[in-house]
Amino acid sequence: MNLLELDGVHVVHKIRGRGLFGHDSVYALTDAHLVVNPGETIGVVGESGCGKSTLAKVIVGLQRPTAGTVRFRGKSLDEGSGREVGMVFQDPTTALNRRLAVAKIIRDPLDVHRVGTPAERDDRVRELMSLVGLPASAADAVPGQLSGGQRQRVAIARALALRPALLVADEPTSALDVSVRAQILNLLLDLREQLDLAMVFVSHDIQTVKKMSDRIVTMYLGRIVEEAPATALPDDARHPYTRALFSATPSLLNPVEPIVLTGPVPSATHPPSGCSFRTRCPKATGECAAELPPPAAAGGGHTYRCIHPEIPTGVSA
Repeated sequence: MNLLELDGVHVVHKIRGRGLFGHDSVYALTDAHLVVNPGETIGVVGESGCGKSTLAKVIVGLQRPTAGTVRFRGKSLDEGSGREVGMVFQDPTTALNRRLAVAKIIRDPLDVHRVGTPAERDDRVRELMSLVGLPASAADAVPGQLSGGQRQRVAIARALALRPALLVADEPTSALDVSVRAQILNLLLDLREQLDLAMVFVSHDIQTVKKMSDRIVTMYLGRIVEEAPATALPDDARHPYTRALFSATPSLLNPVEPIVLTGPVPSATHPPSGCSFRTRCPKATGECAAELPPPAAAGGGHTYRCIHPEIPTGVSA
């Protein structure tokens, strides 16, 4: 059975528009289909505002879909399965209560859900602190007395308190110093193996996502435009936007010519007709404006939405 399944999920926000009574619709997430298997890590990439964080919030139940369904082990998240999904937020400084001691922050989910006896909860807090590499001396500290990396370790420990099967990490290292980012990423990799965790790892850094993930989902303007095994990227990327993302942060092992995208990202209030990427795509034609490209398959679980895809060398169109 799939661990998590999103089926046709839409998130539309209403905002004040022009005029006294007017309003506009912001299409934050459009027709999202996604499956996460037990023990699997899905990476989610795209520019700021593409819907990555909205997708993450839908998965953990912090954002209700406007339409579509979210199922965890075949049941709706509304049926109590939400405690099996933990979340690590982008900035631990704002995600943690600055007035509470570390031990209380980590213990909070256990108290809310009344897990075990008080003594067992204390034991679990000590176990979690050890698991994420926090010294016992940090138990009585408040977040302001810790380094950024230590605060994120506290946030990870809290997210793991209820023994979730799925951990959602939304840009978990972007607010940290470069010197500690690798430590947190390695910690997440270690925890994934030790606890047999499934993960959804959200980041704008596509090279980091490639290192962390089994499959990679590319999002643009609220829509999933490509999904591929991490090993297939960047060489077998079919969508021009995925190619552009990899070219913007090339690695030494995969040197590529930078692809420059011209023009601003379209408004999520008034997205373009047809393919939403067409206004910035160097391969766009009039055909791209006519209708949304249907999903196409490249084999091995690799799908994309593009009528003028990139075709890797040696592969027939």
